[in-house]
Amino acid sequence: MDDASKFIEDFLAAVDFQDPVEVIPATALADLPEWDSLAALGVIVMFDMEYGATITGEDLKNCATVGDIHGLVAKKKG
Repeated sequence: MDDASKFIEDFLAAVDFQDPVEVIPATALADLPEWDSLAALGVIVMFDMEYGATITGEDLKNCATVGDIHGLVAKKKG
């Protein structure tokens, strides 16, 4: 499993959408039916627990795609 696939798996577990959603790095957050503040909070917790990095709601506001969020991993860990 490559790094992006692992991140997407972690992302989907963190946001816990009720209905299955197909996600790739280019998936726009605005296109996800249940992307809301609760899902964002799940991603913030995931970053802390899975990646040892801290992100904020402001960081997520600046992301348009799942790939943009994945890009934060390197920025916030470094």
